[in-house]
Amino acid sequence: MKYFIGVDFGGGSSKATLIDEQGHIVATSSSAYPTTYAPDGTATQNPEDWYRSAVDNIRELLSHGISGDNVTCICFDAATHTAVALDENGVPLCDAIYWTDTRSIKEKELLLKEYKEEIFQKCKHLPDTIWTLPELMYLYKDEALLQQTKHILFAKDYVRHRFCPGYYTDYIEAQGSMMFDFERNKWDEHLVSLSRLPMTAMPGIRNPLDVIGYVNEEASKITGLSTKTKVICGCTDTAMEVFAAGAINKGDMTVKLATAGRICLITDKPYPDQNIINYSHVKQGLYYPGSGTKSCAASLKWFRLTFGGEYEEFNSLAEKIPLGSDGLFFHPYLNGELTPLANPNVRGSYIGVSSLHTKGHFIRALYEGIAFSLLDCYRYLQQKGLPIANKATIIGGGSKSAIWRQIVSDVLGIPLLVLENSDSSFGSALLAATSCGIFKDLDEAIRKTIHVVDEVTPSMENHAEYARLFEKYKEISSFLVKFYECK
Repeated sequence: MKYFIGVDFGGGSSKATLIDEQGHIVATSSSAYPTTYAPDGTATQNPEDWYRSAVDNIRELLSHGISGDNVTCICFDAATHTAVALDENGVPLCDAIYWTDTRSIKEKELLLKEYKEEIFQKCKHLPDTIWTLPELMYLYKDEALLQQTKHILFAKDYVRHRFCPGYYTDYIEAQGSMMFDFERNKWDEHLVSLSRLPMTAMPGIRNPLDVIGYVNEEASKITGLSTKTKVICGCTDTAMEVFAAGAINKGDMTVKLATAGRICLITDKPYPDQNIINYSHVKQGLYYPGSGTKSCAASLKWFRLTFGGEYEEFNSLAEKIPLGSDGLFFHPYLNGELTPLANPNVRGSYIGVSSLHTKGHFIRALYEGIAFSLLDCYRYLQQKGLPIANKATIIGGGSKSAIWRQIVSDVLGIPLLVLENSDSSFGSALLAATSCGIFKDLDEAIRKTIHVVDEVTPSMENHAEYARLFEKYKEISSFLVKFYECK
């Protein structure tokens, strides 16, 4: 029997999935690591933590009686934009700036003032603190660090480099750097120069399914994988989630409840807009333009770490609270907001707190506030003429909560399909199997492995009430934007 491994790196943990030749999940493993935050907007991760967590996860997978000799291929994926600065020996020079970091506001403003049209034309996006270019401009105010940097890799590429040395990335990952020409499919010399890096520092561009090489001896010894195990280039986490969710045809749609929230549509062209994030699909000729709310499940994680409790308890408490949380509103702008505000300065809030509100109210208001933020995204996509579907597949860790996905369905007013498996690591494992010919193409991989286990139907009565509450949500949002402009 041949086996395949996909490893995903998220905002606070990694997950690995082991599948067999039929695409059945044999085992999974996860491992947590920290993101360091600071009042100045810092959000960083230690690349060594990614490698350690990958090693721990793979060893756990193989402990289920699987020989490393039978693992044919491995694939890594991670959140995009997260660059790793390496010295001449491929060793990280500092922690990696995570995409939620907001310290590069001045660099973003400079790019908007001086290079707005050029960047929009080449990259299909406008500068913001989430993109790699302003992050690197901020980082390389440190002259000594700039001089030591010889290579740039992205999160999943760095881990892959530790398993199979080589300075490569895929074109979808590169599209998230704001230094890559979308149409010409190559690094743009002028945009790279704005980071002050030489072109020689940028990784080679490969296809996500390309075999980069084989697991090296060091990684083999520490994980138990064979030196005959292939390592493919891999891709970004959202691309893998969209793929794993079976969204591989024009008109498909996904709703994501993860660290960030996303609504992605599968199209045959990009939709350049300041509030729409455009990426190529892993399937040639398709794209998955979408909107994003910056702190989705990240808001729930913040709540748990700050006030205590467990997720099952949260769901139980939220179920007992009526629609609208008795007048309590939550805005998930913990680290600024993406669609439709494109504002890194705005901050979140609980509004309408009274003495009757309990912990359950705060949790349900959080669920509803994030659903309202997704509705904001949804309506924006409609206004811009994107072909909105009449149902979607719901993905991400937050989709495991029955009460939360029902709230999202009610707020959006559309049915949501729940799949047996749909996370990024599963998508990466399927990509590895497809690269090795187990499936003849991506369509067959999905056709043989995707199983719908539930369909959440919206209550149109609830939808009408949420539409009324959404208008209040928007009024408060407008106030918050103005308030933080004055700070």
